[in-house]
Amino acid sequence: MRARIFAEENKKWWTLGAVAFGLFMIMLDNTIVNVALPSIQRDLDIGISELEWVVNGYALTFAVLMLTGGKLADLLGRRRIFIVGLVIFTAASLACGLAPTAGVLIGARVVQGVGSAMMNPATLSIITATFPPRQRGMAIGIWAGVSALALAIGPLVGGVITEQISWNWIFFINVPVGILAIVVARLVIRESRDTSAEQRLDLPGLISSAVGLFALTYALIEANSYGWTSARILGLFALAAVALTVFVLLELHQRVPMLDLSLFRNPTFAGANTVMLLVALAMFGVFFYVSLFVQNILGYSPTQAGATFLPMTLCVVVLAPIAGRVSDRYGARWLIAGGMTLVAGSLVIFAQLDQGSTFWNILPGLIIGGAGMAMSMAPTTATAMHAVAVDKAGVGSAVLNSARQVGGSLGIAVMGAIVASYVHVAPFDPRFAGQFVQGFQHALLVAACIAFSAAIIAAVLLRKPEHADETSPAVELAA
Repeated sequence: MRARIFAEENKKWWTLGAVAFGLFMIMLDNTIVNVALPSIQRDLDIGISELEWVVNGYALTFAVLMLTGGKLADLLGRRRIFIVGLVIFTAASLACGLAPTAGVLIGARVVQGVGSAMMNPATLSIITATFPPRQRGMAIGIWAGVSALALAIGPLVGGVITEQISWNWIFFINVPVGILAIVVARLVIRESRDTSAEQRLDLPGLISSAVGLFALTYALIEANSYGWTSARILGLFALAAVALTVFVLLELHQRVPMLDLSLFRNPTFAGANTVMLLVALAMFGVFFYVSLFVQNILGYSPTQAGATFLPMTLCVVVLAPIAGRVSDRYGARWLIAGGMTLVAGSLVIFAQLDQGSTFWNILPGLIIGGAGMAMSMAPTTATAMHAVAVDKAGVGSAVLNSARQVGGSLGIAVMGAIVASYVHVAPFDPRFAGQFVQGFQHALLVAACIAFSAAIIAAVLLRKPEHADETSPAVELAA
């Protein structure tokens, strides 16, 4: 009996390792591209808006399809959808590396986003179905730590590969890793699915949400090119408002909605998702534009630019699992509020950077921001997942991850719009650096305000949820 319990306990941690392996790969692709952007721009001869689409094509597709991925995981099996997503992601990575033009690269990045949208909610729902509530906080803390590590180490990995080999290999490296992850997932992950009620795909909801998010992001990215008051941009904002309103109305009246809006009646779940969206809105654009700043303004090499983020990486890796355990014991409310206040402070520090800054001017913001992100991300994730039933873990995790990806896409677009509003000359013009820095500083101050608003929301809305029963009859497990 003891041997069986020991084997089951071991299998849980092997399962966590397997999903963390796949998660690391897909989250790495959120930031590994950032330091390679100047090299991609030179090799493919593309502009700043196309560069933003190289990042946002992935992030936006990831966000739009995440709910569908979570629904498919609950319906067809979480291990199955995780593996299918791995196959799509790996094949798309090969296409990215072989891309001869910006259009092909952006298209392949979109397909990568499809694979990630299938994998990501499955990882968190597999953990939720595998671990009992008393261990779930620590497991999710490790999950969040791996996610944050991938986001933070991406610039360094991307910089070394770009400088020592070529930017194409930041995508080629995913191919052998993806194949190994497929094999490991098949061997160690136990299948689970939701059998509690009728399940089907919500195509009207998928289409309306995709149209709304795409129109909003496209308008923000291209507004400075066409003019904020141009018919094209105003039409896109109007289309986004209509499509997103239609999406909400559809979800309220669908018999089996893609997004169960009743989840948001729980203020803790609603608050955790709002905090996650605002964290990403504040930070994704920072990663994107700090990478451009240190290379194009301070003259760092790709490797130096990537290494700049290492202090933040170390803070996140060390503190995220600890934060998960602390939130399990004492609740996440003030931990998250304090963490987001630190993030806001780090952004104010970054906003003081200019052409004469050195690494030592950047370091305090990296350390404070890393500590703040570690205190915020794992507890926010654990709080949201504790607030949903285990049989709805796929959709619950998809909502949370959608909030992060939507926030990230909008963050890059919003910061880009602010920076672009100050830049009126070509990059080779002597005035470019001063104009870029001025826009960069203002964008970071806006991001700091967003992060501080997340701290206030966490303090007001989040409560320590009661742990549900450790088993749920609605979850079907298969060996």
